[in-house]
Amino acid sequence: MSGEERIDYLVAGAGPAGIQAGYFLERAGRDYLVVEEGAAPGTFFTRFPRHRTLISSNKVHTGWDDPELRLRVDWNSLLSEEGGPLFTEVTSRYFPAADDMVGYLADFAATHRLRIRHHTRITHISRAAAEGTEGSTDGGSPRGDFLARTGDGTVLRAKRLIMATGVTRPYVPPIPGVELAEQYSDVSVDPDDFTGKRVLIVGRGNSAFETADNLIERAAVIHVLGPGSLRLAWQTHFVGHLRAVNNNFLDTYQLKSQNALLDGEIVSIKRSEEDGKYLVAVKFVRVNEVVKEISYDRVIMATGFRFDASIFDEECRPELTIKDRFPAQTEAWESTNVPDVYFAGTITQVRDFKKSTSGFIHGFRYGVRALSRVLSTRYHDEQWPHTELPATAEAVADTLLTRINRTSALWQLFGFLGDAVLVGPDSVGYYEELPVEYLHSALGEGEFGPVDRYLTITLEYGADHDKVNPFDITVNRLSQQDTGGLDSRYLHPVVRLWQDGKVVSEHHLTENLENEWDSEDVHRAPLVRYLATDLFPAGEQAAGSASTPTAPKTS
Repeated sequence: MSGEERIDYLVAGAGPAGIQAGYFLERAGRDYLVVEEGAAPGTFFTRFPRHRTLISSNKVHTGWDDPELRLRVDWNSLLSEEGGPLFTEVTSRYFPAADDMVGYLADFAATHRLRIRHHTRITHISRAAAEGTEGSTDGGSPRGDFLARTGDGTVLRAKRLIMATGVTRPYVPPIPGVELAEQYSDVSVDPDDFTGKRVLIVGRGNSAFETADNLIERAAVIHVLGPGSLRLAWQTHFVGHLRAVNNNFLDTYQLKSQNALLDGEIVSIKRSEEDGKYLVAVKFVRVNEVVKEISYDRVIMATGFRFDASIFDEECRPELTIKDRFPAQTEAWESTNVPDVYFAGTITQVRDFKKSTSGFIHGFRYGVRALSRVLSTRYHDEQWPHTELPATAEAVADTLLTRINRTSALWQLFGFLGDAVLVGPDSVGYYEELPVEYLHSALGEGEFGPVDRYLTITLEYGADHDKVNPFDITVNRLSQQDTGGLDSRYLHPVVRLWQDGKVVSEHHLTENLENEWDSEDVHRAPLVRYLATDLFPAGEQAAGSASTPTAPKTS
């Protein structure tokens, strides 16, 4: 195929994010195309993770009938108004096989008849000079179209790009001699190839420890090396940190079985001329940065991946950030330097880097839904979905409690995605699933019309939750004494009142073991009192002007 095709939205990549974006574009009736280099959706999962087991939870048996609640513990299914297909219907394994994801994505795409063109590799993206609006079904763009050239000579001319390509190239830190090491993406996964060897694995993420666990029975010595303190997911609540399913290696270290976790940085890697072994110079943090040279038979780099921006022409190449690993993005997931280039999927983690879950399916699926709403408001003159409420504390409280007791979006993208109550001169609107930073920006630009004051509703872990051992009962007992019985480090709803972009006050709902915030005395009554006092001050008309408290307060 060759020639030129015009479309409004070009989605690059048919992994989970590209498929999810395609679903929402299809449902909205947009003119779009998803292109994928591979022969089927989810080509990434045919190779990664290398040891073929996903660490995204697949909890089938929940005891809940509500499909929204079930998504709180289903980390692999994509979102749809039709409620399926669901990944939980594919397998009941809690940590499923990677091949199951490949089949699931193909089924999802076929069920919803998404417009995907496989075997299509984009080789270069440039941007044309601005022209008229002909050829566009949504009124055109004030800027030039993107020209995406494919391997077969076709030019896909698009008003907007949604890059859902993920992180496709290894991130290789600038270490002298690093080219001598093997990469996680290519190294053998057969443990027999490491029998009796001394192995160094560079990295502190799940890929590094997944590799180490695979070699425990065969390698003589395994060292896992990286700077700083090891971060454990069960303590930080960031699932990209070391997961329990991959931490068997830590036992072999602490119980003196020849393996070790090294806290330091590599100064250099070189090969010994005498025996061909690797000589790795390590600067140790805990011993005043003393440098020691250690000999290994194999050195494996498991230092992560990065976004590939090389296909973009220099004049429209997105800026990169975080060691040039990810594209820099605005609050609306748009490139900071190239308008009309948007991002979806794991590369959106720059907005909540190592804090929430935008880097994972169970997080970015909601980000993609929010992105589709951003596009609808910006380019298609549509309003963000919302519900009008009576201007009473009781009405707002009841709607809010109903939402937080059921929502999976706020649960999964904790602290990042929130609901909002916007109080205008003549109305009170409840808006669902807005990125909080985008909300502030959009309100400042008047996207939601006149707003006197507004609430944000998020689910959050308490301050310093990642600095204590959650299994240490002495620490938890002290924290409960300080907070009157509430250990607010666990996930709980936080309601904040804003005015002119500044926090006026906030209210924390008491956490609950079963995450059920439905007690009249413990949850609803205090919330109603807070709203009546702060959101609807006494003596004020139902939708009148806001009062201006002198300082923020917390209840």
